Amino acid sequence: MSDLFAAAGLDRSGPRPLADRLRPTALAEVAGQDHLVGPDGALTRLLQSGSIGSAIFWGPPGTGKTTVARLLAGETALVFEQTSAIFSGVADLKKVFEAAKARRLQGLGTLLFVDEIHRFNKTQQDAFLPVMEDGTITLVGATTENPSFALNAALLSRARVLVFRSLDEAAIAALLVRAEALEGKPLPLNEAAREAFIRFADGDGRAALTLAEELWRAARPGEIMDEAVLAETLQRRAPIYDKAEDGHYNLISALHKTVRGSDPDAALYYFARMLDAGEDPRFLARRLVRMAVEDIGLADPQALVHARAASDAFEQLGSPEGELALANCVIYLASAPKSNAAYVAYKAAVRTAKEAGSLTPPKAILNAPTKLMKQEGYGSGYAYDHDAPDAFSGQDYWPEKLGRQRFYDPPDRGFEREIRQRLDWWAKLRRERGG
Repeated sequence: MSDLFAAAGLDRSGPRPLADRLRPTALAEVAGQDHLVGPDGALTRLLQSGSIGSAIFWGPPGTGKTTVARLLAGETALVFEQTSAIFSGVADLKKVFEAAKARRLQGLGTLLFVDEIHRFNKTQQDAFLPVMEDGTITLVGATTENPSFALNAALLSRARVLVFRSLDEAAIAALLVRAEALEGKPLPLNEAAREAFIRFADGDGRAALTLAEELWRAARPGEIMDEAVLAETLQRRAPIYDKAEDGHYNLISALHKTVRGSDPDAALYYFARMLDAGEDPRFLARRLVRMAVEDIGLADPQALVHARAASDAFEQLGSPEGELALANCVIYLASAPKSNAAYVAYKAAVRTAKEAGSLTPPKAILNAPTKLMKQEGYGSGYAYDHDAPDAFSGQDYWPEKLGRQRFYDPPDRGFEREIRQRLDWWAKLRRERGG
């Protein structure tokens, strides 16, 4: 039977995916990670020093984490062992550790690559500590989640975190050129469709090669696809986005900062990306309310009104019609004058209240519902502001031991320009009236 396979030119193991056939055989071939494996890259420098130490590879899927780990083992003459936190438990790890200890007695080191390491719980992560400390293994863990949150401090203190970046368009384009050379044929795309294809990969090299295989299989003889045919053929790839993980937090951070930075176009872009990836519009509505009170505040008091109205409109209309109300709000907030003066004032007031403790307000501004309280001076000397000129008495309302404080300092822009004028006027009257 083996002769039959050989005569037919077939591999008994079956066809290998393009991504596997194009897997780099040297660190210099790894696409899009020059900051790690380039001439001055972090890993290059470590290899030149003769020791790499344990590391955590953090980055999106398809950026080369597994490939680099394999190549590191070859570069350092370590035995490569691979496991996954999805399929392994503490018992499986102990077997791997015992094998590594046996190798060590023979003078061989072990590079243990753990995929999805963030899926191990704290106890399982702690199991790595002794074998990392005594040099039984060099651990390389791969994670798509932020290690600061996904891994415990003890493990992180023993490993260096190396960040893998999404492949940029140039790196994806270079990868496709290599794929075309290997296959001996170009992708059946015109120039505009090729650019769209690169965007579809969303920074994932493995996905780009998988999509390329799909494209070659789907293309008719001699066909050159345009963008419309490409989108129909591939049925589009879902964006890399996990509503419970980094994609979610990265994009909402980008949305918040572009609103704060008064860039409505960029804000709309991130808003649309989150909706396109399946984000709950109600979450976005809540965040818009937060932006209105934190970053706009009293510079435009209508911002909060607009955010609440947009949220209500979405509840009334639902998706997708109600999303336009939220988009309107994004534009309004990004275009509004900005002020965090109320936010800063509130935080300062909270801090002072905690530090000051239970100081008694002046008795003049306390009610005296009983005869005894009147005898004790409660309410005595209170000046009723509506009876004073300009409806302003200028009375001192602060606890005597604390003295007057200044928390709110409105900027001279938006509606707060008018608020500042009022405060300055009252401060002038207060000085004149000795309050």
